[in-house]
Amino acid sequence: MLLRVAIILQTLALFAAPVTAGLLLSVPNGQPMHSAAAYTVFVVAVLHLVAAILAWRPGGGPPKPIMHAAGFLVLVSAQVALGIAQVTALHVPLGVLLFAGSVLQLSRAWTARSSDRDSRTLSSV
Repeated sequence: MLLRVAIILQTLALFAAPVTAGLLLSVPNGQPMHSAAAYTVFVVAVLHLVAAILAWRPGGGPPKPIMHAAGFLVLVSAQVALGIAQVTALHVPLGVLLFAGSVLQLSRAWTARSSDRDSRTLSSV
């Protein structure tokens, strides 16, 4: 459950980042808002990794979500570094890739949840 919440927060934070990027381009004080969104994405990516570790260790779940979360954190770190260095030619496409990856993770978590519920329903019949 905690892992799903972390993925939802991650996807929402990644959705907010391009919105604040638009503000960065259109209003004089947009830079602090985009910076705050970027660091929020970073913090949520760290929380996602922690949630994946907690789901694996005490719950005995598979370690695969840890690899996904760690890889995602590496990409988010690169995204922040590219943004600070103002390398927009890589920053923008990587942001799109991160959002797409997060939506994919969210759909997999949602599908796993519904299939778990369906299997419990079928076993009780």
